[in-house]
Amino acid sequence: MSKKVGLVHATMNSVQPILHAFQTLHPTVNLVNVMDEGLIWELNETNKVTESMIRRLIDIAGKAEDAGVDGILFTCSAFTPYISEVRHLFGVPTLCANESMLMKAIEIGDKIGVIATVEKSAYISKTLLHSYAKVKRRSIDVATVAIPEAFQALQKANSARHDEMIHAEIDKLARDVDAVVLAQYSMARALESYEGKSGSIPILTGPEVSANAIVELVEV
Repeated sequence: MSKKVGLVHATMNSVQPILHAFQTLHPTVNLVNVMDEGLIWELNETNKVTESMIRRLIDIAGKAEDAGVDGILFTCSAFTPYISEVRHLFGVPTLCANESMLMKAIEIGDKIGVIATVEKSAYISKTLLHSYAKVKRRSIDVATVAIPEAFQALQKANSARHDEMIHAEIDKLARDVDAVVLAQYSMARALESYEGKSGSIPILTGPEVSANAIVELVEV
């Protein structure tokens, strides 16, 4: 029987990238999508995660579990640090949006560049990278850049402008790092049109890495 994965979204911008990853990599997995798009709007306005927001996230994730999923994947990177605190509430494996991707970045090298289009995601990604590195007794350097203008462009359906701004930041960071991380699922689309100067520097995106990771968890 095919496995069923619940996808918990806080923005429409995350939906297509993760659906594409599953369709490409794991086409037989059934997906259940649940969303509270108000979460990302509130986060952008306040730049902080509140207890109310976490309760709302738990609520929609619970709807996915009630639908009989074998695992839950949270697709908004801004909430990654808080998922570990609520995992025990669910009876199925859960995975944060960029947890697997950040761990992979640490395996690649000691100098990591992070690009985000939501400021909170840039800060959280940097904090998590250092936290994961500490567990592995590694010392890393993390350079971060946030371009909220790109997020706003995508919200206004100006995807070309969104992608161009990300391309420019990739080119800048690639000169000095071992890997570049695109902190949010919504940013993955930018690589489809990227023809820049990163050379052999890996550019990691959440959808591909996390789709593989959650499927591995539910198939154990």
